[in-house]
Amino acid sequence: MKKFNYSIPTEIFFGKGQISVLGREIKKYGSKVLLVYGGGSIKRNGIYDSVLEILQKEQIEVCELGSVDPNPRINSVRKGVEICRENSVNFILAVGGGSSIDCAKVIAAGVSYKGDVWELVVDPRKVEDVLPIGTILTLAATGSEMDGFAVISNLETKEKLGTGHDKMKPKFSILDPTYTYTVPKNQTAAGTADIMSHVFEVYFSDTKEAFLQDRMAESILKTCIKYGKVAIENPQDYEARANLMWASSLAINGLLSYGKDTNWCIHGIEHELSAYYDITHGVGLAIITVPWFNYILNDDTLYKFVEYGVNVWDIDKNLEHYEIAKLAIEKTANFYKELNIPMSLKELNITDENFEKMAEGAVRYGNIGQIKSLNKQDVINILKKSL
Repeated sequence: MKKFNYSIPTEIFFGKGQISVLGREIKKYGSKVLLVYGGGSIKRNGIYDSVLEILQKEQIEVCELGSVDPNPRINSVRKGVEICRENSVNFILAVGGGSSIDCAKVIAAGVSYKGDVWELVVDPRKVEDVLPIGTILTLAATGSEMDGFAVISNLETKEKLGTGHDKMKPKFSILDPTYTYTVPKNQTAAGTADIMSHVFEVYFSDTKEAFLQDRMAESILKTCIKYGKVAIENPQDYEARANLMWASSLAINGLLSYGKDTNWCIHGIEHELSAYYDITHGVGLAIITVPWFNYILNDDTLYKFVEYGVNVWDIDKNLEHYEIAKLAIEKTANFYKELNIPMSLKELNITDENFEKMAEGAVRYGNIGQIKSLNKQDVINILKKSL
């Protein structure tokens, strides 16, 4: 196992009714709040009213930034920074899924920055002072509620880039599984695929001695497989929603990657797809995953697919190893199909027109992938296999 420094400072309030701590927690850090949220679902399901009622009772001033898009735009971040500066905001509260939370994180980092906030996305080393952030999660997917990362899109430059800084980790996050009851089936499916992809990115590593991390990773994958379909079929199943919500946080808060060599690649490729076509992130990840699996399967990586097949999909360990690997890949594809996730780029009306540019973007900082390093041509090949 590799050496590491452990830090997961976000305080989690998990369970039904935990919004009751909101006012108390915010007042530890500030009294003027920017409320960041998305397309309006929190107004339809009553969460918005609950938040405002609590903040008004605690005499906490509120400014708002609504209509944050999926694949959040840098323009929304810029607008949020402007609101904060004009109103002397000293706390950011994101209510929603990963898009709202990611937007809030970069706003928090941008308020004190003298240049254009996009520069912080391109080079997070420029991040210095960050306003404190809290979140109320309404979608189990990105895990942004418990990490310091954010992904922001720039439509003008056709870039979707990940950024991150320890200071961007939320101070607290409220995780009430009942807040995910109204999530549509397609978003629940995409969120499940997103969680699984976060695990795949760190599980498929050649650090062979991280036994504990790999077993935890497998348990999260099995949780998604067990409860993904349940949540889609019975949206108000608390057990399913609770397990998916906690899996979302644990998949990317660092526990699985501490002590391992990692270099993400599925996300790097999907970010290019989203930058050019603005597709649902989890759907793009699911489409790319199976062709990526097939592309990286070889004699050197076979052992990892055998672990995956036996420990996650309960495939007979006595079968020939390549048979186990191919069955594991097939079962992954079939699971995504059972969630009604599109399994090819053609289903999204995406052609190979921009593959070369997208591949260049995916490897702009060098090869991607850890257990098998991918160059520009490799990325093009995987995209072609995803058609």
